[in-house]
Amino acid sequence: MKTHITGCIVTYNNMATIDNAVKSLLECTAASFELFVVDNGSTDGTPEYIEKNYPSVTVIRTDKNIGFGAGHNFILDKLNSEYHAIINPDIIVKDDVISKMAEYLDENPDIGLLSPEIRFPDGRLQVLGKKNPSLPYLVSSRLRGSGEPSAKLREYAMLDKDLSKPLDIENATGCFMFIRTALFKEIGGFDKRYFMYFEDCDLTREVNRRSRAVYYPEATVYHEWGRESKKNFRLKLIQITSMFNYFAKWGLK
Repeated sequence: MKTHITGCIVTYNNMATIDNAVKSLLECTAASFELFVVDNGSTDGTPEYIEKNYPSVTVIRTDKNIGFGAGHNFILDKLNSEYHAIINPDIIVKDDVISKMAEYLDENPDIGLLSPEIRFPDGRLQVLGKKNPSLPYLVSSRLRGSGEPSAKLREYAMLDKDLSKPLDIENATGCFMFIRTALFKEIGGFDKRYFMYFEDCDLTREVNRRSRAVYYPEATVYHEWGRESKKNFRLKLIQITSMFNYFAKWGLK
């Protein structure tokens, strides 16, 4: 029986990027793949555009912005797949990463979640945390300019490890996660205390309590990564609230 895989993109006024995301996923994926788009009350025509141009995609409206994690949880009871991909609307794939990651999980039943290599559209590697967040790590990440990453940020992103091979990690970024559906359901999806930000760190910790989270560089996705919380005061406040919620749950270590 062919492995069935689901994927979900949560959107909120993402017309600028979602067409490329959906198109690349559908064109590149050879596996049995069912894609959901959960729209959090967009006013820019996003859900109508997807319904018109991609009839194979299931569009579900929440009618208001319920947040990133809650948007993904909205379809939890609809998932009948073996594996599930959590995908940002600003992700592009250039080859069949979905099948590649499914095959790797088939071969490694002790792994519960895969995090691919993540690059900017121009090919530069994104420096993303792979260890559990701590205040020093987060400060280093926030203060990083355009130059080389600091020693603390290198430690957070595990840049001094051999990232050309699969590697166990403590923290996987939510822009693209590939998880066993049964495990995602067992955990209960994303923790409801996070509207946005830190829910990916939290989910990875929950995975590692039960299984393994692994960085898998054989699969590469491309992420525009606007870092909106650096530009938008409201998003910055949401991020700070989520950070406090995260440390209240897991402690400062």
